[in-house]
Amino acid sequence: MNIADVWMMARTPIVIGALVAGALLAHLALVFVLKRIAQRTHTAQDDALIACIYHPLRWIMISFALLSSDVVAAEEPYYVDLIVGAVRIILPMLWGWLVIAIIRFVHGYINALSDLAALDNLTARRRRTRADILARIATIVVILVSVGLLLLKIPAVREIGVALVASAGIAGLAFGVAAQPLLKNLVAGIQLAFTEPVRIDDVVVYNGEWGRVEEITLTYVVLKIWDDRRLVIPVSKLLDDTIENWTRETSHLLGTVMLYVDHAADVEDIRSVAIEQVRSHKLWDQRVAVLQVTDMTAQVLELRVLMSGRNGSDLFEMRCDVREAVLRHIARNSPGSLKRDRLMLEPMARD
Repeated sequence: MNIADVWMMARTPIVIGALVAGALLAHLALVFVLKRIAQRTHTAQDDALIACIYHPLRWIMISFALLSSDVVAAEEPYYVDLIVGAVRIILPMLWGWLVIAIIRFVHGYINALSDLAALDNLTARRRRTRADILARIATIVVILVSVGLLLLKIPAVREIGVALVASAGIAGLAFGVAAQPLLKNLVAGIQLAFTEPVRIDDVVVYNGEWGRVEEITLTYVVLKIWDDRRLVIPVSKLLDDTIENWTRETSHLLGTVMLYVDHAADVEDIRSVAIEQVRSHKLWDQRVAVLQVTDMTAQVLELRVLMSGRNGSDLFEMRCDVREAVLRHIARNSPGSLKRDRLMLEPMARD
């Protein structure tokens, strides 16, 4: 074997290696330029975008380099055709990987703009909920399209699929039945994203359980109960059932404290104490503070202290504090206002 034969055998691997090395160098140069551009901006989101697309972009550039090997390498051996064919098959998956990376960046960017810790976080909760659901739907669609394009690149699989569809419509019916749960969840997820019966961080009551919406997926919603339990609700069931949403339009709520006192109680004194306790409370949102006599029975007067808070958690704490303070005042300063049962004893007639 002379030097010419050795060169003929080694030329194609050397060309392929040079193409791959060139693609890697071009990728590094492109990333370097993008990072230099990102350093001139005042936001960190462009750095996050570069980090998301770094790996899929590198493999896409390598794939393009391998696809050009059949043109650059003359009289290429048979394995070049195998490499090019394999690259063409997996290239749709690489493009899908890149698109999913961009979707994740957009999702993270929207979440970064949505501050759930704000006092009035309705817009943030709405934005987070739509971003979570639509990002999952888009990811599933990209995966399905990428897998479909990959299968179309394989002649054997394509022929089998065409033969099954042509031979009988049962295959299409079976596929429709099998895909029904997936399609149902996709439709339910889209409906949940735009109708917004619940959102991320909403305070809801479902089947008597009070909690916050912690996570929304395409198939279920996770409700964090006040005692740190997790209630997992299927999306389809959530859309069909009645749910009590305390933060549908705003997180501000009204709460009540019910007091039951004797008919002889000094209502004005209790009113002044209750309103003072509400107005001086650190969690009061300065909207509503009032005491009213809402009912009277043969035994007691029913007093209702109505107050407002920024959210359900603050309101619950404020109600407990106000109830305790008012009852402590009544017990110390006017114990006669507490509920009393009256009995009248009449002397018995004697014969």
